Amino acid sequence: MADSQTTGLGEDTDKEDRGSGVRTSRPFRAKWKDGGGDSLRFTDKNGSRKGTKRDLSDLSLVRFVTTELTRGYFLEHNEAKYTERREKVYTCLRIPKELEKLMTFGFFLCLDAFLYVFTLLPLRGLLALLQLLTLPCCGLNGGRLLQPAQVCDVLKGFIMILCYSMMSYVDYAMMYHLIRGQSVIKLYIIYNMLEVADRLFSSFGQDILDALYWTATEPKEKKRAHIGVIPHFLMAVLYVFLHAILIMVQATTLNVAFNSHNKSLLTIMMSNNFVEIKGSVFKKFEKNNLFQMSNSDIKERFTNYILLLIVCLRNMEQFSWNPDHLWVLFPDVAMVIASEVTVDVVKHAFITKFNDISADVYGEYRASLAFDLVSSRQKNAYTDYSDSVSRRMGFIPLPLALLLIRVVSSSVKIHGSLSFMCVLLFYFGLITLKVLNSIILLGTSCAFVKEANMEEKLFEPPPSAVSSRVNSRAHRAKPTHGAAGQEATTDKTGIPLASVSPQPAYVSENSASAAAASSLPKSDSDVFLTTPDEEDDVIKIINTDTGLEEDAAARRTPKKDLLEIDRFTICGNRID
Repeated sequence: MADSQTTGLGEDTDKEDRGSGVRTSRPFRAKWKDGGGDSLRFTDKNGSRKGTKRDLSDLSLVRFVTTELTRGYFLEHNEAKYTERREKVYTCLRIPKELEKLMTFGFFLCLDAFLYVFTLLPLRGLLALLQLLTLPCCGLNGGRLLQPAQVCDVLKGFIMILCYSMMSYVDYAMMYHLIRGQSVIKLYIIYNMLEVADRLFSSFGQDILDALYWTATEPKEKKRAHIGVIPHFLMAVLYVFLHAILIMVQATTLNVAFNSHNKSLLTIMMSNNFVEIKGSVFKKFEKNNLFQMSNSDIKERFTNYILLLIVCLRNMEQFSWNPDHLWVLFPDVAMVIASEVTVDVVKHAFITKFNDISADVYGEYRASLAFDLVSSRQKNAYTDYSDSVSRRMGFIPLPLALLLIRVVSSSVKIHGSLSFMCVLLFYFGLITLKVLNSIILLGTSCAFVKEANMEEKLFEPPPSAVSSRVNSRAHRAKPTHGAAGQEATTDKTGIPLASVSPQPAYVSENSASAAAASSLPKSDSDVFLTTPDEEDDVIKIINTDTGLEEDAAARRTPKKDLLEIDRFTICGNRID
């Protein structure tokens, strides 16, 4: 009787399985009917239980704990996932080494441009003035009084002389006591404002200097479209003076933090570096954006080193150059440097992790910076290397060098012939350091360029304005036709303003060529190593129906070259 009931129950179960469309294997059904195994009971949509009845004694806490302790899983079933996770860990471990290689190389590049202001620039300016004075005896050289490079050197020299004479009227001691009398929280806010102002000054300052250099060396046969050399020169002098004052206030604030008794201001200023991690780690980065940030970090680290040097000079002067006081300053200096290095390493490690960027990209960045140095040594170079560093990293050496000269001249007193001999020997030592640094950097840069297979780019002629305009027209988007009757509305410059339909519309080549006169030429530094990004940039199109910007996923912009990354995006820290 019991067997017949069991058989009937099994047949009913088979019928339910066939009626519901669920296919089960025969061994599993036999095991299910026998009540064996660890299968769980299921309920259908009507709430009726499927499966055989089991003893309630089997559903005990001990059995559940035993199952939890003895159950297993197999990681090899998801091998690709765990291999990727392991590679991310290895990438994060490689970041400190690769990043410090880039930072070290960039530091010496900034040092080379910084030493140029003290060593070769005065000599080149004197040679240019000597040639100008001996012009009646030697005659004109190719119809020019001075070569364009010599004109730029003379202008830089006059800017430094005028700004130094203006800086002599600024009382550093009065500024120190004025800042020291402020509260801690006010000084913290002032220091953050100074950092923002420094980026803004750097982003616009090199434009002012480039405008002055081009206005002074522009061929005279061209139609005059500028306000004159003297107004540009006065603007450059005003900029360098104001930027030097700003950096002096930064150095004074840092000096007050060093000399405070409880070190609370210094601690707050160092903790501000870790806020930078929050503002950058969780943003979307690509290779070009990371290159911008790396150059900005190099410039920031070098500037902080010079500020620390100025703080140490001012403190050593106050203690009559007692060497024992240097060891008192050493812990604070080490804490500032350690916080900078730690923040940079953590920031870059997590940015590369979250955006799936390999650590090998820093080798490409080194090759990019090395290409700038090697190309500036070519016969057809179109810019000085110090200006190239300014464009690439946003580092302008003139205001920082002016402040250092002002601090050293007020801290070190020169009396007697022996003092002059020491200054002369120190100057020769700086020249030696500059020459050795340049030779080592040039050899290292040639090795980096050769490893990146960029030798053929060195022999390409510098891009002209005409070719830049042609390239800008060639890189314009081609029209994308949707349904019939859908056209794009463009403004005077040929940039799409709105589309009739939600589909994105783009500028045609005819309209782009018609508006070529109003389009801006690309920078002269466009020839460079192209690094493909893993994701292309997305253009935002304004939709007429909603009035909002939409991401055109189907539209892909051309790959950007690393040489297109300049101070315009670096100093503002703008992420596309």
